[in-house]
Amino acid sequence: MLLAYIDEIGEPGAFIAKDHPRFRTSPAFGYAGFVIPEENARAFGAIFTHEKRTVFRAEFEAAGSPAQWERKGADMFRTLTPTKYPQHIRVYRGLVSKLRKMGGFLFYYADEKELGTEKQTRMDPVERETRAMQETLNRLCMHADKKSSRLMVMIDQINERTRAERIPNMYGHILSRASDREEMKRIIEPPMHVDSILSANIQFADWTAAVVTRAIENQVIRDSQYGWIPERFDSLTGAFTWDSKLHLWRRSVPDFNHSGLFRRERPLFPQVAGQRVGDQLGLDQIRKVAAAAERAQKRPS
Repeated sequence: MLLAYIDEIGEPGAFIAKDHPRFRTSPAFGYAGFVIPEENARAFGAIFTHEKRTVFRAEFEAAGSPAQWERKGADMFRTLTPTKYPQHIRVYRGLVSKLRKMGGFLFYYADEKELGTEKQTRMDPVERETRAMQETLNRLCMHADKKSSRLMVMIDQINERTRAERIPNMYGHILSRASDREEMKRIIEPPMHVDSILSANIQFADWTAAVVTRAIENQVIRDSQYGWIPERFDSLTGAFTWDSKLHLWRRSVPDFNHSGLFRRERPLFPQVAGQRVGDQLGLDQIRKVAAAAERAQKRPS
C-alpha cells in the first residue's frame, strides 16, 4: 500500500496581483506532498525528525514543548533563503534524496486562478477547493494504479466543521468516478485528517507544498522574487509523480507537468536577445485587461 501525505498550496481565495492591497496571497491553489510505500513511512518520518532537529537545534531546544515543535515551510523558503539560510535548501534536498531511495515520490496538483475578485470571477473558494481536491485524488489514484498498489491519503488537520463538510463530497466523488475509472478503486478511504504537530510526514508535506508554491510563483508571476528556485532545486528533476500538474488558466502555453515546474525556462515569459517578450507592454497588465474584457462579455446585455 502507498501512503500519501498532502498539504495546501496557497489558499483558495481570489487573486489579482502580488502588489494588490487585498487579493495578493497566491496565484494558484491546490495540494502538494509526497507518496511513499507504507513499509517505509515510519522510517522516513524518523529521518525527517532527526534532520529537522539538527538544522533547527537552537529553536528546538528552546521550545516549550520540543516534541511538538515544527517549522512551517512558508517560513523556511522565502526570498532571501539562498543567501541567509542555505541550510534550509540543503536539508530539504537531502530529504528528497532519501525519499527517492525509499521508493517515494513528490506530488503536486494546482489550478492557476483567474485574475479578479470572487464576484468578478464567479468562483467560490469552496468550489475551487473542492475541484482541486477531486483532481488531486484522481491523480494520486492514477499513480497508485501504475504501482499496482492500494492508497491511503492523509492531510493536515482542519476544523471539525470544515472536515464534516468535505467528507461527503470526497466520498461522493470517489464512488461516482470509480464506476468507470478503475484506478479510483485503489483509494481505501477519503483523506484522513492528521494534526501536523503529531506527524513528521505531514510536516514534510508542508515543506513540499511551500517549495511548490514558490516554484509556481516563479513560473506565473512575471516579476517573481523566486527566480532562484530552479537552480537551487535542480536535483528535484525526476522526483515528482508523472501525474503531478499545474493547470494554467487559459494560457497560450501547455500546462506544467511533473518536474517541468522547476525548469529554468519560463515559457510564459520567453526571452529574445536577452529581453523578455512583452517587457514594454507589461504582460501581467495585459492579462488583467483581457480578464476584465472577458468578464464584461459574460454580463447580460
